[in-house]
Amino acid sequence: MNKFKSFPFYFLNVKFSKFLYKNGSRLLFGNLSIIMGQTLSEPITAKETAFVKNDLYEVASSAMQGWRIKMEDAHTHILSLPDDPGTAFFGVYDGHGGAKTAQYAGRNLHKFIINRPEYKEGNITEALKQAFLELDNAMIGDEYLKGEHSGSTAVTVIIKDNILYCANIGDSRAIASVNNKLEKLSWDHKPNNIEESKRIAEAGGWVDCNRVNGNLALSRAFGDYVFKANSFKGDEKQIVIAVPDIVERKITQDWDFLILACDGIWDVMSDEDVMYYVTENIANGLESELICENLMMKCLAPDCHLAGLGCDNMTVVLVVFLHGDSYDKVIEKCKNYVAEHKIGHETDDSEEPRDSEDEDEDKILVFSDAQSKEEEPHSPPPPPSPKPAAAGCSAKRCAANQNQPNKSEGEEQ
Repeated sequence: MNKFKSFPFYFLNVKFSKFLYKNGSRLLFGNLSIIMGQTLSEPITAKETAFVKNDLYEVASSAMQGWRIKMEDAHTHILSLPDDPGTAFFGVYDGHGGAKTAQYAGRNLHKFIINRPEYKEGNITEALKQAFLELDNAMIGDEYLKGEHSGSTAVTVIIKDNILYCANIGDSRAIASVNNKLEKLSWDHKPNNIEESKRIAEAGGWVDCNRVNGNLALSRAFGDYVFKANSFKGDEKQIVIAVPDIVERKITQDWDFLILACDGIWDVMSDEDVMYYVTENIANGLESELICENLMMKCLAPDCHLAGLGCDNMTVVLVVFLHGDSYDKVIEKCKNYVAEHKIGHETDDSEEPRDSEDEDEDKILVFSDAQSKEEEPHSPPPPPSPKPAAAGCSAKRCAANQNQPNKSEGEEQ
């Protein structure tokens, strides 16, 4: 689709943004990287945390605004897609320049995927590619995004018939622990990567200070249409593109857990360190949602005078593979690995380990701007007086277990 006619003025800006940015101009895209880097005097550490499970997965998520002036991340976890029962979907979306693009992708990307004809034909890889491009084009004419100039990364995982498909654009990332060994599921799209910089140059852009046209620190994203305005190039050849790289893996009994997170985590900790940190916390019996919260706090900078590492929004989704068994079995496996390899990463001793398995219903959640949006068909009134939390059970999890009804997997309002 030719986007040039919709954004002629902004395309002119980006052509000159290298000069304007270096001279401190306040033009929209010439000063974008400065706008994106603004921080608070104190971090906002309130967290939006959730937990869901079924026989196959235990899923926890947590999101925190941190030092940034706005929360621009969104995330989704669906244990069973409404239109394809038994297929799970997980996604993390890291917005920049605003939250609306990430929010839109979080609410809609999985719908675009399963409605693709390629998906119905069983070609999941092609369905993912085409759905990413279709959603990127659909946002241009959406009333919700009218006048929006933001963009968003995306790292998504679909698990269907024991096959995992990971699709990503940008620098959010997914990794897995398979038999306690690191399995990389995505690679960052940075402007200084050889293939990325070549495409950028051929589309009329440049890379300056490892940023697209001196502004954008990633080379693939939803939105950011100012970088997609070359009328002589197709959607896959623009300065910035929404074409995902896709990794396919077979799920076996060896799979321990999966982590999706934004770059607020990966800029501070390596893939290996995150995997070992989660492994040790599971071995110590911590609940999965507490592990997500602890991981974010571990990455949070103590101060942010220079808006450096640990000062970004943070979102983590942790998917533990149960394989029809209990979380205790995963704890036992991680304990054996930690004891054998003498891993010694930090854990939070202030939280009690779980004593027993807790039940919860399936939910579809998208978090953005520090708000939890739950798509549920029915929400009964809470009981007159809540029961005290059981030992080893977080207050949020126990409250969810007591106050909310069970519902069919993947049910959507």
